[in-house]
Amino acid sequence: MSDRRSYPPRQRTEREQPSHNPRDLRRANREDRERSPEIDEDITGKELDREAARQLSTLTDNNRQWVAKHLVMAGRLLDINPQLALEHALAASRRGGRLAVVREAVGLAAYAAEDYAEALRELRTYRRISGDQTHLPVIADCLRALGKSEKAVELAQEPEAQQLTGAARAELAMVVAGAHQDQGDSASAKAALEIPELSLSRAFSFSPRLYAAYAEVLHQLGQEQEASRWTAQIPVAEKALGTGLFEEPEIYDFDDEEDEPALPRVKDVLPESSS
Repeated sequence: MSDRRSYPPRQRTEREQPSHNPRDLRRANREDRERSPEIDEDITGKELDREAARQLSTLTDNNRQWVAKHLVMAGRLLDINPQLALEHALAASRRGGRLAVVREAVGLAAYAAEDYAEALRELRTYRRISGDQTHLPVIADCLRALGKSEKAVELAQEPEAQQLTGAARAELAMVVAGAHQDQGDSASAKAALEIPELSLSRAFSFSPRLYAAYAEVLHQLGQEQEASRWTAQIPVAEKALGTGLFEEPEIYDFDDEEDEPALPRVKDVLPESSS
């Protein structure tokens, strides 16, 4: 006769989670993983966008709240402390690793923290789970950072990569141009950058960097006059976009009576909806 018990099993704590699966290569799954970082008191988990919340709805209540809060923290810290953002994303992955939004968060945080092997693995998984091609430029850049420039070029030739437009196409073009430069092929780098978004008459958020990359390649090819033309366009684009030297600085007012004013906390600097 079966020895099954009729009552539900006790909820495991974080320390009591099942032993790791050696076939699961996530850092969050390793035996030597670090303890989960602390969550800011103002975080509720409700700051996530609608799509992220929809994906998390498949989790149990306890796990959903845990994963949501760590994802919000990962987004909040990504540009401030990438390594800590990665630890939060890994914490989310321990309970929500099957979700595309979680694997995306780990991949982007790992990329920001310059852990390119982890970022490559996670973003490839995200791409497979979601079918989203948005992060192909980041995947290509990870390959390049790992010394696999030829693989980055091959990735850019895939049908999905050829269908990218706008910012994603521009970002991939810059990565591929860099990969060609790694191989000493400036002519192919120039060709990779000659995309519809490379225009002197329109400025996009990525245009200053695209102009700079194109000018560098032209300089390498000895086309100095043309290189100077594109270099001169960089501040023009920055002024139009309000970026670079023309970006408005962030100014914080402190109490004049304090000798050593406290630095602003993360929650004081970032908007509540940051994720």
